[in-house]
Amino acid sequence: MANTAEVTQQAIDYTQRIPNNVDLANDRALQRALERWQPAFLSWWGETGPENTANLEVYLRTAVSVDRDGWANFGYVRMPEYRWGIFLTPRDEGRNIHFGDQRGQPAWQDVPGEYRSPLRRIIVTQGDTEPASVEQQRLLGATCPSLYDLRNLFQVNVEEGRHLWAMVYLLHRYFGRDGREEAEALLQRRSGDANNPRILTAFNEKTSHWLAYYMFTFFTDRDGKFQLAALAESAFDPLARTTRFMLTEEAHHMFIGESGVARILQRTCEAMSQNKFTDPAQVRAQGVIDFDTLQKFVNFHYSATLDLFGSEISSNAASYYTGGLKGRFSEANLKDNHSLTEDFYAVQEVAGGEIVARQVPALTALNARLRDDFTREIQAGLDRWNRIPEKFGIPIRLKLPHAGFHRKIGSFAGHYITPDGRVISKEDWERQSPAWLPTDQDHAFVNSLMGRVIEPGQFANWIAPPARGINNLPIEFEYVRFN
Repeated sequence: MANTAEVTQQAIDYTQRIPNNVDLANDRALQRALERWQPAFLSWWGETGPENTANLEVYLRTAVSVDRDGWANFGYVRMPEYRWGIFLTPRDEGRNIHFGDQRGQPAWQDVPGEYRSPLRRIIVTQGDTEPASVEQQRLLGATCPSLYDLRNLFQVNVEEGRHLWAMVYLLHRYFGRDGREEAEALLQRRSGDANNPRILTAFNEKTSHWLAYYMFTFFTDRDGKFQLAALAESAFDPLARTTRFMLTEEAHHMFIGESGVARILQRTCEAMSQNKFTDPAQVRAQGVIDFDTLQKFVNFHYSATLDLFGSEISSNAASYYTGGLKGRFSEANLKDNHSLTEDFYAVQEVAGGEIVARQVPALTALNARLRDDFTREIQAGLDRWNRIPEKFGIPIRLKLPHAGFHRKIGSFAGHYITPDGRVISKEDWERQSPAWLPTDQDHAFVNSLMGRVIEPGQFANWIAPPARGINNLPIEFEYVRFN
């Protein structure tokens, strides 16, 4: 379907029923289609979004432009009245494709027929993760450790909803009837539903308490960053421009995860230092989360997130790259010929009961490379976390497990690998894995700490206050008003 030239402004028009900066008012057919989808979205939000929030006033940020600076306003908003909209970064008229077989040619403003199906699949898969996150976090407000944390949860929720709008806009505008049907299906699947689950396994896992939530936003939202960054290189220019602005919002989600776990560590180290305890049972008795439990959650969330990158060796990833659909992380800054036809990349696999490295064509190892980029950034985050026990003189550190640990997708699937990278038997795995992964008892302990704290400036015992408040406000600010 041909499309008229799109006008994208820095500022966002909030006078329209659907806020946007894509000149929606001059495409009446598209506007009507999205306005028909809007009530279904609001119904989905009411059914599966944050529970019991209709009357709350929340101090939220709302995008007012797609500028690098000063792009958001802060103010009280009732959750169902949040203005979800469609925001793309401005079009670069001179942008060319900078990788793959069509390198140097102008970026696409429409979908080439031969790439229609894979592009739709990419957009639908990305779009499906956004409402899934909201569904997974639906009940967390009932056990929030503070108003500060409750507000941050709601900020993530509304922005995941907006990211859903971003993908739905692309489906409606560029994919005709197929796109409209896919947009409807995005509101019909449900996280964890036995009959109609979300597409990716990690988005069907329960997020039953705040430790899991912080780990999810640190690990899994960072996977989102790397996937969005790869799509921001796409030859399909509307997708690239959409994901660039999504990355601006995504940064706060990862901050919530990293700072949340850091604050848990801070409180745990305070209790250990004050009481001179190191035994996990004694630490737990102080109403804080011990290092062994934190390590188990690191192991689980890291390994589950690695599976989101797909198989290490992938012909689909190769075809996406050669076709220009999806690049590498920071593609424009890489110093090679951006075709990879003669290059190789090392991937790990199990051979003869040992983990070995094998050189494979770099084109087929793009998932492995993106995963390795992700791991380097995750390790830097753990290094920052580990400065906390170091500061307290506590000789315990969190570690990332081996990339083969607890994997269900890729070259390690079907193998049993310890956190330190040893291949073991199924029997040994079943005997030892409760020491490496969260058990029902671990979840029960963490849940036993979860009690709602909503007095301004007060925090649950198991987590330390943040270093500073939101938008330069004091920590004791009333971030959520209950009416």
